[in-house]
Formats: sequence, C-alpha cells, structure tokens
Amino acid sequence: MVTDRELDAAAEHGRQYERPAAERRLFAVVLAAGRGIRFGATKQLVPYGGTCLVTRAMQLAESICADRTVLVAGHEWPSVVAACRPLQGFFVNNTAHDAGMGTSIACGVSSVLEAADAVLLLLADQPLITTAHLQRMETAWRESPDTIAATVYSGTTGPPVLFPRRDFGDLASLRGDQGARQVLARAGERVGGITFEDAAVDIDVAEDLQRLR
Repeated sequence: MVTDRELDAAAEHGRQYERPAAERRLFAVVLAAGRGIRFGATKQLVPYGGTCLVTRAMQLAESICADRTVLVAGHEWPSVVAACRPLQGFFVNNTAHDAGMGTSIACGVSSVLEAADAVLLLLADQPLITTAHLQRMETAWRESPDTIAATVYSGTTGPPVLFPRRDFGDLASLRGDQGARQVLARAGERVGGITFEDAAVDIDVAEDLQRLR
C-alpha cells in the first residue's frame, strides 16, 4: 500500500513514485490480429498440440500475468476471441490491423497505459515459448526495472519482449509493420538479452507448421 508520505517524498525530489519490485504490475499483451496472408488462412486459429495457436499463447500469458492479460484481435476477431474464452483478462479489437503489427502493439499498450508498470509482448505464432522463459524475463525486469528484457535466438533479438513503462510512449505511437524493433534499437544498453533458441520457431507459412508437427 502506497502511503501519502512516500508519494510526497517522491514529488519533493521531482520524480514519480516507484513501487517496490514485488508490487510492480506486469501486463501481458498477445498480438493476434493479423490476416495470416502468407500462411493462407487465419493462422491464430490453426490447431497445434491439442489446441490452437492463439489459445496456447493466451494460456501462456495468463500463466505469468493472470487477469493482467490483453488479447489484441482484429481479423476474424469474434472467432479468435471465442477460441480463448474464458479470458482471465480482456481483449481489444484493432480495427487498423491491416496497416501492420505496429498498430496492434500500439493498441495493446494504449489499453494499459494507466495501469501497467511494464508490458510483455507475445506473438500468437511462436508455439515453443515456455512459461519458464517468460518467468526469467520477468525476473530480469523486477531486478532492474529500467531494463528491456528481450529474447535472443539465431543471432537476433526479438519477441517475446518485456518493456518497462518508460518505453510506453514510443510503443503506443507505433504505426505500420515495423513492430517494436525500432524501439529496441534506440534503447541501446538498456536491452538485456535472454537466450532462448526455440523462439526462432515461428509459424509464418503452412510449411512451418508441417515441419513442426
């Protein structure tokens, strides 16, 4: 519980009050709004491992953040949302999803601007991501709340990515299909990489899923 004395002390030093590590609020944002043009179908709804890709991604997000989860839907959104019910958190409909992933990131982050201290961005098409990996990312952020915790695989840095509050403005203003790479590039030494090679497996075309199966 934040006391008036703590708020006053923070204001006196010209800064916002920062919650203790255990009280900082992490929200998960699952990006599942695209058409899957290269896949040839709504790939979020494609069966894998006894469920569908978007259902698995949401269950993974909820294993870390429980009701602090956001599903960003768009293309065929009623079916995508139905596949994830019952939702512990909530969903938002990105009506501009055809403009690219940047709009989905902006939509999801904007929905939690006032509530979150950090956001964990996940894709619906990385089926080998584990709860243990996401827990390592959360731990890295709680130990260093200004750090961007990003996944390292196959010589690159990418999703899942955990962004602290200081990056919310840049994320909420994203447009087009560039995603969050430009935000990562500007962050420089604030980016902490956590290696997880299975993140390299993403479902882009139908052959990717066939190989994985």
